[in-house]
Amino acid sequence: MLFQIKSYLQFLWHSKNEHAVHSPFVFNLLTKCFYDKKQKPEYSVLRVYRNSLLANTNTIEVTDFGAGSRVFTSNTREIAQIAKTAGISSKRAELLFRIIHYFQPESILEIGTSLGLATAALSLGSRSLGTKTKIITLEGCPETAKIAQNQFTQFGLTNINCAVTEFERYLNNIELEPLPFNLIFFDGNHSKKATLDYFELVLPTITNETLWIFDDIHWSAEMKQTWEIIKKHPKVTVTIDTFQWGFVFFRQEQPKEHFIIRV
Repeated sequence: MLFQIKSYLQFLWHSKNEHAVHSPFVFNLLTKCFYDKKQKPEYSVLRVYRNSLLANTNTIEVTDFGAGSRVFTSNTREIAQIAKTAGISSKRAELLFRIIHYFQPESILEIGTSLGLATAALSLGSRSLGTKTKIITLEGCPETAKIAQNQFTQFGLTNINCAVTEFERYLNNIELEPLPFNLIFFDGNHSKKATLDYFELVLPTITNETLWIFDDIHWSAEMKQTWEIIKKHPKVTVTIDTFQWGFVFFRQEQPKEHFIIRV
């Protein structure tokens, strides 16, 4: 916790808003997407989705393949508490919805479904465009995936394929997918080795329009180191650090630049 506080203070000191950004690509992203304050009808659906989980006091046995939890001391966990402590925030879910609406990806991969709070934002963002976006979300825990799938069915989120699998096993065969993923949301294992392994495994799928989003880049000193390694990769051109998330672009026409942005 002390590391995160120190890291956040450093972030606040270095972060900027759109007025300090001279890249037209990033400026447009900030003004037309990140800072879009207009209410969307889908936001109410996301709130109902969240509230239905927060009202669920049933418990499940969680299989955790990641870096563990700082909140739970047991793998027997109440669904409401998972949604409250481990799920994406309402603000972030709305931002994720806007990102999908802005970039309009045809194919999305989410590494780490949990209860599907972020997945719902991905689905609603694509559905609002009237497109047939393909979403594959990976979850290692069968019980968690079962709850998420029930939620998807209940809310009519039909463009989601939830695969219960260990992440590395799936990513080792990612070349079998007929289309490259336009957007990948990494939210499954907050360890340096796993994150960098995933990065390397999906790197062959990138195109000029690819966007990757890494969750919890300041979760630990190890994850901060991981973010710095990713930023320096020769194929990475533009990155945006919003503290919670790190955005990675591979646009060859862009000069290599790194932004620290308040959202």
